[in-house]
Amino acid sequence: MSTAVATAGTAGGSILSVQVAAMAARSVVRLLRQPAAIIPSVIFPLFLLGVNVGGLNSATQIPGFPTDSYITFALGFTFIQAAIFSTMNAGQGLAQDIENGFFSRLLLTPMRPTALMAGQLAGLVLLGQFQALLYLAVGLAAGADFAAGVGGYFVLAALVSIISVGFGGIGLIMAIRTGSGEAVQGMFPLMFVLLFFSSMAMPRDLIEQDWYRTIATINPISYLIEAIRSLMITGWDPEALALGFGIAIVLAIASISLAAASLKGRMLK
Repeated sequence: MSTAVATAGTAGGSILSVQVAAMAARSVVRLLRQPAAIIPSVIFPLFLLGVNVGGLNSATQIPGFPTDSYITFALGFTFIQAAIFSTMNAGQGLAQDIENGFFSRLLLTPMRPTALMAGQLAGLVLLGQFQALLYLAVGLAAGADFAAGVGGYFVLAALVSIISVGFGGIGLIMAIRTGSGEAVQGMFPLMFVLLFFSSMAMPRDLIEQDWYRTIATINPISYLIEAIRSLMITGWDPEALALGFGIAIVLAIASISLAAASLKGRMLK
């Protein structure tokens, strides 16, 4: 009896892994076939970085500013801005599947919800790693510092992956609940506002406006930016990294859990 149960469990796990691999491959291929959806999410953060560095470089002269290189300070938010695009990319892909009937056809198969979501997120993680490598390379070429060294890059890659999954999960929730690509796109302005009201442009302790500093302090995106920023300016800041990873993990667990619940509800309709 125990042998039969173990065999069934192994077979179930094997089927799940095959399904995840198939959906992941589809997600990656679709991503590569749609450069028009990738290029803005890669180029726009670099464009905004250039604008901010050009306009705010004199901020490094403020007493107490943590570095004399503004591009080193500003590079951190570029990764978060790219992750916010993950919200749209993940949601757009699933919303498209719902709109063209592919999702309905999946309901006629033994495809598991876990495999469907993991497959949708696989392309995002791959894109996130490409963006992390590109932005770091561009930043270093432009004169930015990376105090954490080679080991810090692997920490950065891990954090970017978790953040991408977290924001991607938000996109999946919107796609599942609305079934509309337009509704997913409507999330971008809200996410961009959250980015704007963070410590993206100035350290929180140097923000003069009390209301702005308060919002930036309670805004979780500030701590994601500061975790990445610490790798570039400080090297290894346990507090900043713990807060960044903690918030990223909570975001990923919460968004994926809600997405799974929403997906289960849609599949039962």
